[in-house]
Amino acid sequence: MSPDGTWSIGELAEHAGVTVKTVRFYSERGLLPETARSAGGHRRYGPESLDRLRLIRSLRTLDLAVSRVLDRDDALEEVIAGQLRELGSQLTSLRWQEAALQLLRDCTAEERAERLRLIGAVATPPSTAALARFWRRTLPVRLPARLVSMVLDAAVPQPPADPTPAQVLAFARLHALVSDPRLGTDDYRPAPLPPAGEYRPTVLYDGLSEAYALASADLRARRPPGAGEALDCFVSAYARSRGTRDTPAFRDHLTDQVARSADPVIGRYWQLTAELSAPPSGPAEPTAGAAHFWLCAALKTQIGRPAAAPDALTP
Repeated sequence: MSPDGTWSIGELAEHAGVTVKTVRFYSERGLLPETARSAGGHRRYGPESLDRLRLIRSLRTLDLAVSRVLDRDDALEEVIAGQLRELGSQLTSLRWQEAALQLLRDCTAEERAERLRLIGAVATPPSTAALARFWRRTLPVRLPARLVSMVLDAAVPQPPADPTPAQVLAFARLHALVSDPRLGTDDYRPAPLPPAGEYRPTVLYDGLSEAYALASADLRARRPPGAGEALDCFVSAYARSRGTRDTPAFRDHLTDQVARSADPVIGRYWQLTAELSAPPSGPAEPTAGAAHFWLCAALKTQIGRPAAAPDALTP
């Protein structure tokens, strides 16, 4: 170091273990300010330049935004968080691609063409936008935003970050199901909702949310469908939404109604959702569809009818 405590560009490069070209590159882009100039007009650098140069090299090694971090003292945490989010998305995408390739590898030639078609229609990492649109079309119009959000949270499964091949296939089939163009034509006629004024959907969906939570606890405990708090809450939600009372006659009528509203598309939706949400080991968390099936079976059992579960979640 010279008497004035500075280094030449070559000396700085030697101390940092880089080339003179590298130091000049960062200097010319304003990332490594010089401390002074020699009498001959050459750049001189102080000890702080060595620390800054080492920081720049570390940031580049981690593929972080160098100029953003150097411009603001508080930017490093923000840049690191952003980079972690981006890397997480990239890793998830790679894991989905890996599982998809395994799925294609471990199938017959006859299955491969269909699986290629299904997988090719799904982005990586996968988006749940099509699933959300399906439920927005299915729900009653003018349902309060908070209830729409509640239903979407319960009905739209989040794709796992590290999926198995079976989960990739389940999501691809789920995506194809809700994206079927026939859902918007006369070929698909879901069970109609009661006309406006005949029931209050806000009251119904609020009550169903509570009933499904209670039924989920019964499912986790592996209780068979039957009478209890969950079933009473379920029937009460329908009764209150229609301004009537929970009576044996109403329960009998409700059993017929949920049977008529059974929709095979929604039944298939919940089946695929359960496959997608199944953990590698241990029991799966009950879906809203599973809770609805349990409650409908409980209702049939309670009034003395065969307890086969219906196919749908269509209030």
